[in-house]
Amino acid sequence: MQQTSAANLASINDQATALQDIKLLVLDIDGTISGVSNTISASVKEAIAAAQTRGIQVTIATGRMYRSAVRFHQEIGSMLPLVAYQGAWIQDPATQRIHRHLPVSREIAHQLIDYFEQPQLRSLLSVHLYINDELYVRELTRESQIYGERSGVTPIPVGDLRQVLTSEPTKILALCDDTDVINELLGNLRRQYTPAELYLTTSVATFFEATNAGVNKGAAVCYLAEELMGLQRANVMAIGDNFNDLEMLEYAGIGIAMGNAPTPVQAIAQWVAPDVEEDGAAIAIEKFLLL
Repeated sequence: MQQTSAANLASINDQATALQDIKLLVLDIDGTISGVSNTISASVKEAIAAAQTRGIQVTIATGRMYRSAVRFHQEIGSMLPLVAYQGAWIQDPATQRIHRHLPVSREIAHQLIDYFEQPQLRSLLSVHLYINDELYVRELTRESQIYGERSGVTPIPVGDLRQVLTSEPTKILALCDDTDVINELLGNLRRQYTPAELYLTTSVATFFEATNAGVNKGAAVCYLAEELMGLQRANVMAIGDNFNDLEMLEYAGIGIAMGNAPTPVQAIAQWVAPDVEEDGAAIAIEKFLLL
């Protein structure tokens, strides 16, 4: 019979203790619990339900609009507030109470739209402006139509986006199929704006996203766990797949990256799950929460 070393036994005991501490499971949507099908598989839903029967509360933290994400939130039977727009918008679907909304200032929003409207960028980008959980676009491009179909939200074309900036936007997104353009955009604007002015990230390789400087999923999950639920980071497990999940995975007591995550995201995770198309989130839940 194979002997278990003292070191291995201690490691196993430490892991078991850590797992007993998990009270909150936070899940990203796209690339984590939902892949190409834009739905949650039966295996993932079963794993989430099994975790809930053990007293672990589950919610979603996503870059999606609130009204685009709420169907996933309902499908997993969450009783917690939903974290949307990278954490800029936290709302409880049961009560409709908005616990937190951190928008981009109108001044900076104008500056970003002016930047995107430069002749060398205008024809390359589809720009999305999110105000009061509505999606405004300059015109309906192919990229915007595909985005609308996947998100279940109808984009509203308005021509010059600056004319709808009567309220502060929750998020500004620029889409381009050329990832080099997105990377250059991210680099240029990170040189122009400090982290104290804007939070800039990519949720997928073709999406550049700008939100309030106080926004990221890590800060939002911290607020949810510590301020609303009275928990600590050691009580949180999070699963994500992209750069907009970095802060959340770093905050969580157990941070899990998907197998389809970029290498830098996998590098900061405590464990890497299989690909989303292999139900990696279910496997992670079973490994860490259903022992």
